[in-house]
Amino acid sequence: MTSKRGNVWLAAAGIVTDETGRWLVVKKKYGGLKGKWSLPAGFVEGSETADQAVIREVYEETGIRAKVEGVIGLRSGVIKGQVSDNMIIFKLNAVSREIRIQEEEIFEAAFLPYEQLKNDKDSSLLLTALTEQNSQSKLLLNDQLDPGEQFEYSAYNLFL
Repeated sequence: MTSKRGNVWLAAAGIVTDETGRWLVVKKKYGGLKGKWSLPAGFVEGSETADQAVIREVYEETGIRAKVEGVIGLRSGVIKGQVSDNMIIFKLNAVSREIRIQEEEIFEAAFLPYEQLKNDKDSSLLLTALTEQNSQSKLLLNDQLDPGEQFEYSAYNLFL
């Protein structure tokens, strides 16, 4: 199995909530989640941290600006015995409200009550599992630390 991303993949996804607690979800036009409610998500690029990637992906797919609160969990799997497929799941708060979908990739995006998503036949496995858990951040963002110039970090965040 050959991939432009190599054999270790890192993606970022986000549970973005609005002021009423509804979750921002999308229906993608491609892949294994085609037509299913899922979280806005995508691959981390080499020039960004995972938390920067989730903010970018949420905005690209939905037009929603969001702020990272912390980390909820990690999904990790191996595809066909060859590709380590990993995704960090973040908790974010919506900063804007107007949805504008990325038409090339997304059929639909909406803020929906998680109780509705829990029983929706169109919800992805991951989304359904998350609705059954306490979706509060387990690891909170600390972006105020600097490990020193000797490491040459252009961005550095801890989630503790």
